[in-house]
Amino acid sequence: MPDASALLGTWRMVSWTRTVVATGVTTDAMGANPNGYIAYHADGRMMALVVSSQRKKLGAPTPTDPEKVALFDSMLAYAATYEIKGNVVIHHVDATWNPAWGPDLVRPFTLDGDTLVISGAPGRDPVSGEDVVYRMEFRRVAQP
Repeated sequence: MPDASALLGTWRMVSWTRTVVATGVTTDAMGANPNGYIAYHADGRMMALVVSSQRKKLGAPTPTDPEKVALFDSMLAYAATYEIKGNVVIHHVDATWNPAWGPDLVRPFTLDGDTLVISGAPGRDPVSGEDVVYRMEFRRVAQP
Protein backbone atom coordinates (compact mmCIF):
# COMPACT_ATOMS: atom_id res chain seq x y z
CA MET A 1 0.00 0.00 0.00
CA PRO A 2 1.33 3.43 -0.89
CA ASP A 3 1.84 6.01 1.81
CA ALA A 4 1.35 9.75 1.50
CA SER A 5 4.93 10.33 0.33
CA ALA A 6 4.24 8.32 -2.84
CA LEU A 7 1.76 10.98 -4.01
CA LEU A 8 3.91 14.01 -3.20
CA GLY A 9 4.68 16.21 -6.15
CA THR A 10 3.03 17.68 -9.21
CA TRP A 11 1.21 15.51 -11.73
CA ARG A 12 0.14 16.53 -15.28
CA MET A 13 -3.14 15.14 -16.59
CA VAL A 14 -2.79 12.79 -19.56
CA SER A 15 -6.43 11.77 -19.95
CA TRP A 16 -9.80 12.00 -18.24
CA THR A 17 -12.68 9.78 -19.25
CA ARG A 18 -16.17 9.43 -17.85
CA THR A 19 -18.30 6.31 -18.08
CA VAL A 20 -22.04 6.77 -17.56
CA VAL A 21 -23.17 4.15 -15.04
CA ALA A 22 -26.64 3.71 -16.61
CA THR A 23 -25.41 3.14 -20.18
CA GLY A 24 -21.74 2.16 -19.99
CA VAL A 25 -20.91 4.83 -22.58
CA THR A 26 -17.37 6.24 -22.15
CA THR A 27 -16.35 9.70 -23.40
CA ASP A 28 -13.58 12.20 -22.77
CA ALA A 29 -14.60 14.36 -19.82
CA MET A 30 -12.65 17.45 -20.92
CA GLY A 31 -11.76 16.72 -24.53
CA ALA A 32 -9.08 14.45 -25.96
CA ASN A 33 -6.17 16.39 -24.42
CA PRO A 34 -7.25 18.04 -21.18
CA ASN A 35 -4.94 20.63 -19.69
CA GLY A 36 -4.61 20.02 -16.00
CA TYR A 37 -2.55 19.35 -12.91
CA ILE A 38 -2.96 17.87 -9.48
CA ALA A 39 -0.41 18.54 -6.75
CA TYR A 40 0.03 16.85 -3.37
CA HIS A 41 2.08 18.66 -0.74
CA ALA A 42 3.87 17.38 2.36
CA ASP A 43 1.76 19.66 4.57
CA GLY A 44 -1.30 17.49 3.80
CA ARG A 45 -2.86 19.85 1.26
CA MET A 46 -3.59 19.30 -2.41
CA MET A 47 -4.87 21.34 -5.34
CA ALA A 48 -6.35 20.39 -8.70
CA LEU A 49 -7.04 22.45 -11.82
CA VAL A 50 -8.23 21.05 -15.16
CA VAL A 51 -9.58 22.87 -18.21
CA SER A 52 -10.97 21.41 -21.41
CA SER A 53 -8.76 21.33 -24.48
CA GLN A 54 -11.80 22.49 -26.44
CA ARG A 55 -12.38 25.84 -24.73
CA LYS A 56 -13.41 28.51 -27.21
CA LYS A 57 -11.62 31.84 -27.54
CA LEU A 58 -13.45 34.77 -26.00
CA GLY A 59 -14.96 37.40 -28.27
CA ALA A 60 -13.70 40.25 -26.07
CA PRO A 61 -11.51 40.72 -22.97
CA THR A 62 -14.59 40.53 -20.71
CA PRO A 63 -16.64 37.34 -21.21
CA THR A 64 -20.37 37.52 -21.85
CA ASP A 65 -22.73 35.66 -19.54
CA PRO A 66 -23.04 32.70 -21.96
CA GLU A 67 -19.23 32.61 -22.29
CA LYS A 68 -18.94 32.55 -18.49
CA VAL A 69 -21.26 29.54 -18.35
CA ALA A 70 -19.18 27.74 -20.99
CA LEU A 71 -15.97 28.56 -19.10
CA PHE A 72 -17.44 27.27 -15.83
CA ASP A 73 -18.66 24.06 -17.50
CA SER A 74 -15.25 23.40 -19.05
CA MET A 75 -13.15 23.43 -15.91
CA LEU A 76 -12.58 21.88 -12.51
CA ALA A 77 -10.68 23.53 -9.67
CA TYR A 78 -10.48 22.81 -5.97
CA ALA A 79 -8.19 22.73 -2.95
CA ALA A 80 -8.34 20.32 -0.05
CA THR A 81 -6.57 18.51 2.70
CA TYR A 82 -6.05 14.84 1.97
CA GLU A 83 -5.51 11.52 3.65
CA ILE A 84 -4.66 8.07 2.34
CA LYS A 85 -6.43 4.91 3.49
CA GLY A 86 -5.02 1.90 1.67
CA ASN A 87 -5.37 2.52 -2.06
CA VAL A 88 -7.84 5.37 -1.58
CA VAL A 89 -7.04 9.06 -1.28
CA ILE A 90 -9.73 11.17 0.34
CA HIS A 91 -9.81 14.85 -0.59
CA HIS A 92 -11.46 16.93 2.16
CA VAL A 93 -12.52 19.86 -0.03
CA ASP A 94 -12.50 23.35 1.50
CA ALA A 95 -12.40 25.54 -1.64
CA THR A 96 -13.97 24.64 -4.98
CA TRP A 97 -15.24 26.06 -8.26
CA ASN A 98 -18.48 24.16 -7.68
CA PRO A 99 -19.90 23.78 -4.14
CA ALA A 100 -21.68 20.58 -5.23
CA TRP A 101 -18.27 18.86 -5.05
CA GLY A 102 -17.35 17.77 -1.58
CA PRO A 103 -17.06 17.93 1.27
CA ASP A 104 -15.19 14.65 0.74
CA LEU A 105 -14.11 13.16 -2.58
CA VAL A 106 -13.16 9.49 -2.16
CA ARG A 107 -10.73 8.51 -4.92
CA PRO A 108 -9.36 4.98 -5.41
CA PHE A 109 -5.93 5.22 -7.05
CA THR A 110 -3.03 3.18 -8.40
CA LEU A 111 0.59 4.18 -8.78
CA ASP A 112 2.99 2.66 -11.31
CA GLY A 113 6.27 4.54 -11.33
CA ASP A 114 5.50 8.04 -12.55
CA THR A 115 1.93 7.17 -13.57
CA LEU A 116 -0.98 7.95 -11.25
CA VAL A 117 -4.47 6.67 -12.10
CA ILE A 118 -7.44 7.88 -10.05
CA SER A 119 -10.54 5.87 -10.86
CA GLY A 120 -13.22 3.57 -9.58
CA ALA A 121 -15.56 5.61 -7.40
CA PRO A 122 -18.97 6.42 -8.89
CA GLY A 123 -19.99 10.05 -8.56
CA ARG A 124 -22.40 12.62 -9.92
CA ASP A 125 -21.29 14.64 -12.94
CA PRO A 126 -21.64 18.30 -11.87
CA VAL A 127 -22.65 19.42 -15.37
CA SER A 128 -25.01 16.66 -16.57
CA GLY A 129 -26.17 15.27 -13.20
CA GLU A 130 -25.54 11.71 -14.42
CA ASP A 131 -23.97 9.02 -12.22
CA VAL A 132 -20.53 8.38 -13.73
CA VAL A 133 -17.20 6.72 -13.05
CA TYR A 134 -14.23 8.93 -13.89
CA ARG A 135 -10.78 7.67 -14.87
CA MET A 136 -8.03 10.27 -14.61
CA GLU A 137 -4.47 9.48 -15.62
CA PHE A 138 -1.52 11.67 -14.66
CA ARG A 139 2.26 11.67 -15.22
CA ARG A 140 4.58 13.01 -12.56
CA VAL A 141 6.31 16.23 -13.60
CA ALA A 142 7.96 17.22 -10.33
CA GLN A 143 8.81 15.74 -6.97
CA PRO A 144 9.42 17.72 -3.80
